[in-house]
Amino acid sequence: MFHHVTVLKEESVEGLHIKPDGVYVDCTMGGAGHSSLIASKLSPEGLLIALDQDDIALANAQTVLAPYLDRVKIVKSNFRELEKVLQNEPRALRDGVPQVDGILFDLGVSSPQLDDGERGFSYNHDAELDMRMDRSTVLTAKTIVNEWPQEQIARILFEYGEEKFSRRIAGVIAEARTKKTIETTGELVELIKEGIPAAARRTGGHPAKRSFQALRIAVNDELGAFEEALVQSVRCLAPQGRVAVITFHSLEDRICKQFFVKNVEKCTCPPDLPFCVCVKTGTVKLVTRKPIIPSEHELDVNQRARSAKLRIAEKL
Repeated sequence: MFHHVTVLKEESVEGLHIKPDGVYVDCTMGGAGHSSLIASKLSPEGLLIALDQDDIALANAQTVLAPYLDRVKIVKSNFRELEKVLQNEPRALRDGVPQVDGILFDLGVSSPQLDDGERGFSYNHDAELDMRMDRSTVLTAKTIVNEWPQEQIARILFEYGEEKFSRRIAGVIAEARTKKTIETTGELVELIKEGIPAAARRTGGHPAKRSFQALRIAVNDELGAFEEALVQSVRCLAPQGRVAVITFHSLEDRICKQFFVKNVEKCTCPPDLPFCVCVKTGTVKLVTRKPIIPSEHELDVNQRARSAKLRIAEKL
């Protein structure tokens, strides 16, 4: 079952300024924690479109969201298909164009996926190397580890996992796979440990954490999908509609921050002019200058929330 604490739930839903008859999108339904709270604030005239690509999450949502199914539409989709999904929902269209009142992203892997040892996301459970969020897709972590060039594996570990021993780990993996196929998460964990100096293994948490994160991001093209969806989200918002994004590591947060900054309304006049004469460019304004982070109470309840950051922007 999908039981987990939803990070920054109140803050993110509050930041969307829910209107009872509005149209909202939860791009990352997961355990339906955010979706439940949004749906509870909607009247039967409102609509929540909840997306997920994980079949277990989709089945679980039918139960969790049962009290609200008159105002919730559950869709199996990667959020990079956001615009296409909205084009197929008449209530999300205004003059034939997607125009919704709020969009939420809660990025990363959900707690149940981490806790389900068979999915291959966790370095704490020995399982087949998989890491697919959508089990119908082809690419798995096993394919990357056994078939991709050593240099490409090193690049993934460095760029997506910020793993400073990426080259050493990739070298150990490349040598090991010449002898036998690397089949399980347990085998991979041992190879990663072998590629990290003993002194470094004793600090900074589990030695495989960064590499597993990197492989998961690569398998699911998480950063590429997020960048595409973020661009679409601003296009699909009605004026004064809001997008709220919860990130869990620096790569996602950097993409979000840079995108908002690039699209924020700003004066382009020379600084020596006494008043503004330009036509201000930009499509959004920041609702919060700095990201919102979890409270001490939330961290006590859920340690996985410690790296979460919430950013909110409003369409002009």
